[in-house]
Amino acid sequence: MARVGDKAANDGQSWQPIHAAITGAILTHDLLPGTKLPEDELAALFSVSRTVVRAALQALAHDRIVQLEKNRGAFVAQPSKKEAKEVFEARALIEPKVAAMAANNARPSDIVRLKRCLAEEEEAVHQQKRGEALLLSARFHESIAEIANHTVYFDIVRNLCAKSSLIIALYSARVDIFCERHAHDALVEAIANKSAHDAEELMLSHIVDLFSGIDARERPASTRDLAEILGRHVVRVASA
Repeated sequence: MARVGDKAANDGQSWQPIHAAITGAILTHDLLPGTKLPEDELAALFSVSRTVVRAALQALAHDRIVQLEKNRGAFVAQPSKKEAKEVFEARALIEPKVAAMAANNARPSDIVRLKRCLAEEEEAVHQQKRGEALLLSARFHESIAEIANHTVYFDIVRNLCAKSSLIIALYSARVDIFCERHAHDALVEAIANKSAHDAEELMLSHIVDLFSGIDARERPASTRDLAEILGRHVVRVASA
């Protein structure tokens, strides 16, 4: 199995390759929610110290991809079905109103910004960079909230998008679960036309559609060991 020890040593035993490999394995559902991530196994697999592994796990925990439990170690995050439902219910209540406010407030420069977000998202999808596409989809929604010019709503939307991005990454039931381009195109058009009603209706439909692609049922534990699960992701990072 390819290792990334040489690469890590050359850049001061960076934790980024570990972060990238684990994130990639989660986004492709090779690493399932609740999977344990032992420091010693990761250190051996990546040929780095446990200190470097610990830094990677801390970064993953900051991204809410991994949960760190005292005296138990690190695990792939496992949002409950109830939490997933509540997150999307909150988005369905708040984001349609935010979209309507954005339509009323948007300036030409804001529309340019949103279209730039769409172009970046489409490129990430085209290159099959699933993690980046999810991030850009969340950023698009946050940009709409920023255009709405409501500080409290913006903070709420940003928090909800962070949570739902993880839920989508872990529990998507279809490959196109991240925000569809046509849905975002329609939202930008409604906002550009200052059609608050259309923007509100489109956003509600979009959030409902996103949640319809979530399958938060528990998965059976994988019978493969961690080295086998992460193997192809380590190879990809090592050759990057």
